[in-house]
Order: sequence, then structure tokens, then C-alpha cells
Amino acid sequence: MGKKVILIEDERNIIEAISFILSRDGWEVKTHSNGHDAVAAVRDRRPDLVILDVMLPGKSGFDILQEIRDDAELGATPVLMLTARGQQKDREMAERAGASRYMTKPFSNAEVLEAVRDLVGP
Repeated sequence: MGKKVILIEDERNIIEAISFILSRDGWEVKTHSNGHDAVAAVRDRRPDLVILDVMLPGKSGFDILQEIRDDAELGATPVLMLTARGQQKDREMAERAGASRYMTKPFSNAEVLEAVRDLVGP
């Protein structure tokens, strides 16, 4: 069985693109589109990887990342932050919160696939 990823993103075109890229590579992709209950979705699905947007309705990706890192069962899960916010201060906030990797939009399909494989393995 393929590895599992949860994509927490609210932009439909990004959801479709990443889901297609990863599904084609053998990943089981689940999506979630708001920050309110994102951590509960991660807890329910127990993914091998979380791909997390920063700007979400209800709660920021930085807050979600912090909750994941503070959770004893989820804390070691790799988290790829994927965001339009590319300023240095945003990168530093993600690093402090424990992001495994930080990638800015726009991105190439190859970059996303490479990042996912690096974080979890083929």
C-alpha cells in the first residue's frame, strides 16, 4: 500500500494539482480545507506526511504546525509548509514552529514530488 499524505489547503487548483502529482506517484492523498479542525483531521488519518498551507480559514498553518508538534502522537510527523508567503520572517516562523521543509508557491510538480520523497522516502 502507498504512503499516506494529508494536504491541508484551501485553494482548489492547488489541491487538484498536488493530489494528481502524488496520486500518480502512488500516494494515498486526503485533503482538508480549513484550519478549524485540521489537527483533528491529521489525528484521524495518521498520515506519513502533512502538506500544510499557511493562510487557511479558521486558523493559521503556523498554529496548526505548533499543535502538531506539541502532540505526543503526531509530533514526529514530517510537515511540508507550502505557501505563497515567501518572506524570510515567514520562513523563520515556520522553522521555529518545527516545519520539516518550507516551499513557496508557485512551485513545480517536480519540486513538490522531490520534497515529499525527501521527507518520507520513496
